Amino acid sequence: MTRLLIGALVAFTMVGCAKPEQPAKPLAEASETKRIASVDVVKAEVQPVEISVGTAGETIVRLTIQSGYHVNANPPTYSYLIPTDLTIAPAGEISAGKVSYPSPMNVKLSFSEKPLAVYEGTVEIRAMLNVGKSAKPGEQSLPAKLRIQACDDQVCYPPGTREMVIPVKVK
Repeated sequence: MTRLLIGALVAFTMVGCAKPEQPAKPLAEASETKRIASVDVVKAEVQPVEISVGTAGETIVRLTIQSGYHVNANPPTYSYLIPTDLTIAPAGEISAGKVSYPSPMNVKLSFSEKPLAVYEGTVEIRAMLNVGKSAKPGEQSLPAKLRIQACDDQVCYPPGTREMVIPVKVK
């Protein structure tokens, strides 16, 4: 009886190890959904700005959101949603003032009870920059970060941060 069981086990193992005629997709690959990175569907273009010493000026960050996606407005409809957020770090005698976000679109999506405030297509975020009186004339760079979370009509993808540099010419 033991020989019969061992023989059956060896035969089963050999059949299980045989090469299939067409390779099967690995389980992880077959069940994996398309991975979307928020920073890949939202492009950001920074407008250079010229500002005189001791004054303020406005810079514009133009977002282009790929068709079929949106990002949450700032402020978002619900406090648990991740807003689009631009932060600008000071550099030398240049600092950021008020950041103004565009008016959102209100879109009704299947998973939400009420319309959500979102940005789609091309929108502009405006930020005031202040140049101190003791700033030296010349080219400066301000580091900035844009935090976004892209969503489609069914799901929101992991948020991401796009790092940028705002070119400022101090006159």
